Amino acid sequence: MAAIDPSPPKQAFAPPDHTLVAATVRTKLPFRASLVKLVPLPGDASNRRYFRLELSGGPPRSVILMQLAEPEAFKQSEEAVSGMVKITELPFLNVQRHLAKAGVAVPALYFYDQPAGLLYLEDFGNVLLVQACPEGKARDMAKLYHRAIETLVRIHTKATVPPDPACLAFNRAFDVPLLMWEFDHFLEYGVVARNGKPMKPEDEQAVRAEFQKIAELMAAQPRLFTHRDYHSRNLMVDGNRLGVLDFQDALMGPAAYDLASLLRDAYLALDESLIDELIAAYLDRMAEHGTVWADRAAFRRLFDLTSIQRNLKAAGRFVYIDRVKKNPKFLADIPRTLGYVRRNLAKYPELATLRKHLAPYVPELQ
Repeated sequence: MAAIDPSPPKQAFAPPDHTLVAATVRTKLPFRASLVKLVPLPGDASNRRYFRLELSGGPPRSVILMQLAEPEAFKQSEEAVSGMVKITELPFLNVQRHLAKAGVAVPALYFYDQPAGLLYLEDFGNVLLVQACPEGKARDMAKLYHRAIETLVRIHTKATVPPDPACLAFNRAFDVPLLMWEFDHFLEYGVVARNGKPMKPEDEQAVRAEFQKIAELMAAQPRLFTHRDYHSRNLMVDGNRLGVLDFQDALMGPAAYDLASLLRDAYLALDESLIDELIAAYLDRMAEHGTVWADRAAFRRLFDLTSIQRNLKAAGRFVYIDRVKKNPKFLADIPRTLGYVRRNLAKYPELATLRKHLAPYVPELQ
């Protein structure tokens, strides 16, 4: 039986000790430098905070400081996880090491001050993929997203084979219980908490039965190394390099999951023609590595159903972040995210039952 832990770690931040950080920069990093300034970076929905350390000396001229909410907070996950593996190492470092060996551009670790819960990391700059995609410049956007597809193919091939039992990702997977937990997370927050009242029992039963079908289909797919949150706010454009962030919750899952995260992004809408082009590019590149989907129409259906699961989970998560963590900044992304779901529900006649019983509770699906 899979063990699923939905509880987030408590947030108990105190500002990093400036004197400690300055001493660490001066004596513990693999280069000679001095701290000039410690600059807080915009927060996200996680149990971590980030700072940019501006340096004199070097190179480099800057370092990213990751601060954990608690020094031992790595023993819990911000996301629900499935599996019985005992966590004895910071998942960020465990997965970072594996991805680096696979040739994925992840931030290098300069020093880990475990007692203080501080990680000194390579700085990939300030430009997120979502920020690097200019409006009205479709060619530039396509070029950047093709680069993201190339990076994803590397993750799905070089990071998948050979498997490494020492990497946490190979000891947990998107199985049916975890996928259903994510669906239920949406029902709990995206429906019940959002509306302030429960669903009718007959509607909830019908919706969960349809969710179960999608979860079983996804869980039955061949499993690849899955980033789990591969989207435009976790990819950094650093010159010709695309840096990958926020990979600590990686696990084994279906190929379409990361692809849906990237192409049905809650933060940036892509033209359908570009999505078709990028899916074809992904399948072409995977075929070059020996993973062939002969029936591309079937893969597209799988992609769309996976997108439904992924987007519903994200919408529920955004409400959770607002209600539980008192951070409303993601609420504005819900209409776009659920808009994807509405279009996919309308695309497949076999989803009529799901739409019938769910749409009355979700205005964006009507």
